[in-house]
Amino acid sequence: MSRPILVINCGSSSIKFALVPEHVAAHQVRRSGLAENLGTPEALLNITTEDGKKTSFAIPHADHQAALTEILKRLGDEQPIAIGHRVVHGGEKFTHAVQIDESVLNAIRETTPLAPLHNPANLQGIDATLKLFADLPQVAVFDTAFHQTMPPQAFRYALPEDLYSKHHIRRYGFHGTSHAYVTQHTDQLVDGDNGWISAHLGNGCSTCAVWQGKSMDTSMGLTPLEGLVMGTRSGNVDPSLHIHLTRTLGWSLEEIDQILNKKSGLLGLSGLSNDMRTLTEAAADGHRGAQLAIDVFCYRLAQSLAAMSCALPVFTGIIFTGGIGENAAVIRAKTLALLPHFGLYLDIQKNQKMIRGAEGRIDQGADDTELGINAYLGRQIWVIPTDEEGQIARETRSVLDL
Repeated sequence: MSRPILVINCGSSSIKFALVPEHVAAHQVRRSGLAENLGTPEALLNITTEDGKKTSFAIPHADHQAALTEILKRLGDEQPIAIGHRVVHGGEKFTHAVQIDESVLNAIRETTPLAPLHNPANLQGIDATLKLFADLPQVAVFDTAFHQTMPPQAFRYALPEDLYSKHHIRRYGFHGTSHAYVTQHTDQLVDGDNGWISAHLGNGCSTCAVWQGKSMDTSMGLTPLEGLVMGTRSGNVDPSLHIHLTRTLGWSLEEIDQILNKKSGLLGLSGLSNDMRTLTEAAADGHRGAQLAIDVFCYRLAQSLAAMSCALPVFTGIIFTGGIGENAAVIRAKTLALLPHFGLYLDIQKNQKMIRGAEGRIDQGADDTELGINAYLGRQIWVIPTDEEGQIARETRSVLDL
């Protein structure tokens, strides 16, 4: 009996889920799926079973509760003993995962102004599962919680005090479950007091400085728009860009917000795609927009990695994760080439092989200690596939003492 945890991640028109057994290796195929286009005639439920088989079911006009009812029917013989919910924003209220009760729901609602696109959808999923699984304990796991250990010099903006004290304007950070998982996992592989810089690179991207298991700084801020170049998000821009575009082009704040979040990043720079796989192929064929997008992406990533090192008393090494971080060897190599003064010596052959779920070190010092490189600088470079669903399940078990 595996005593699985049902992990749920609700968007405004979608539900991702996974049934995570108690004793299964990370990245082993799990029963999982995605309900998408909810509320429309095209609503669809996609299921992947433990043996890797994929099926799809039409669920026209299904809302979140109807979709969860369909998911419940297809969980197989093993029913969950608890439910873990991904919640994007916990503000300063939540420093760790918590069991859901009315006070927790109210606190998540109060945090909605900080995540108006995400928290209402997360609450929809929680409300629906509370009705469907009334007898099961349920836990909220927050993207922001891992970063609540950041010191004030890392999380405060240089703004008037009352904007922080009264309106909670500060840097919160996101991707917390991913950064927590990969750094905790790497700590199990490397003895000592470690200082890691984790680079979660996918359609959304962020870096995080982690010392002795605690987040000391991260690249995302009040919202997930701050920081690195991403698939369709701009990352850092001049704060006066908004007023400049309003004055010169007459754009509204809503239009500018859409441009920065949905039409910028790799897509905006390349004029071609937000998918790094498409861009690397196009760049190799001479597409100038794709080449520019990759150059900017890697340069800004290298800048952020260098900046994150300021938060670490000891800099043990870098961990790459996420879809791009785990699979794009050319992006890892191009980024690290911009940081020669950090003593990051990449093993080209190991880097090329580290794709499709592989895990391990890709620095020369991993095997070539006789060169003195690893002994002298101790900079390690790891590729660690992330497991956010597994991390949410683990935190859920911990809260409930299961």
